[in-house]
Amino acid sequence: MDNKSNNRVFGYTFASIYPLYIQKAERKNRTKEEVDQIISWLTGYNQEGLQQQIKKGNDLKTFFAQAPAINPNSSLIKGVVCGVRVEEIEDPLMQKIRYLDILVDKLAKGKAMEKILPQ
Repeated sequence: MDNKSNNRVFGYTFASIYPLYIQKAERKNRTKEEVDQIISWLTGYNQEGLQQQIKKGNDLKTFFAQAPAINPNSSLIKGVVCGVRVEEIEDPLMQKIRYLDILVDKLAKGKAMEKILPQ
């Protein structure tokens, strides 16, 4: 992705993306709570912090910049999103966004939570 595309994605509000993650999970009989667990694992947000990000309408850049603690095991996440290997994404912010995409994709594919979150 070029910088112009990256900047467009970085400007999306977390509040606009979050319901899409939930819808994707629920279509496959997974729950909002499981999506929240994934987000919490990756970012360190608790439920209150997550709701504050939504209420404030923060963009993805701010959402990840204010994350309490990016999980150190996030670098173990492997996979392909939009034809690009997440391990090869050079921009750190885009990589975190794609990590979240991959984790939600794995949830929607029916994988067990222990297999979704790298230990």
